[in-house]
Amino acid sequence: MSVPSPTDAAGLDWAEKRGMGALAEKMGMEFTEFTIERCVATMPVEGNTQPVGLLHGGAYVVLGESLGSMAANLHAGPGRLAVGVDINATHTRSATSGIVTGVCTPIHLGRSMTVHEIVITDDQGRRCSTVRITNMVRDLPQK
Repeated sequence: MSVPSPTDAAGLDWAEKRGMGALAEKMGMEFTEFTIERCVATMPVEGNTQPVGLLHGGAYVVLGESLGSMAANLHAGPGRLAVGVDINATHTRSATSGIVTGVCTPIHLGRSMTVHEIVITDDQGRRCSTVRITNMVRDLPQK
């Protein structure tokens, strides 16, 4: 599967063909934009809450990691694989209904390492969580 250029609309098609993983699918995530410079996905609050009705902090992290890891793999290109080596999140507001939107942008795109920031907002555009993920980029083993 060829990797689209940074501004190619085919980035979303690439991400959909690759798949986002079983956990992201179970959580109801949907990619809406996908380029090397900016990846966007949404996730419903319903079904992803703590017992008290707040969006689970781990759900924010799963959204962030899904976006950041996929973005790093798009950057890595064919024959290479990006794997997470560090992730952190700061939750600053609680979502209780509707959907949240994650916007992933690169901080560093290197040959062997990437760093992305994912800002997650609620329906009113208020920041709920900021996730930062570092991925190591490696060559896939030759078969």
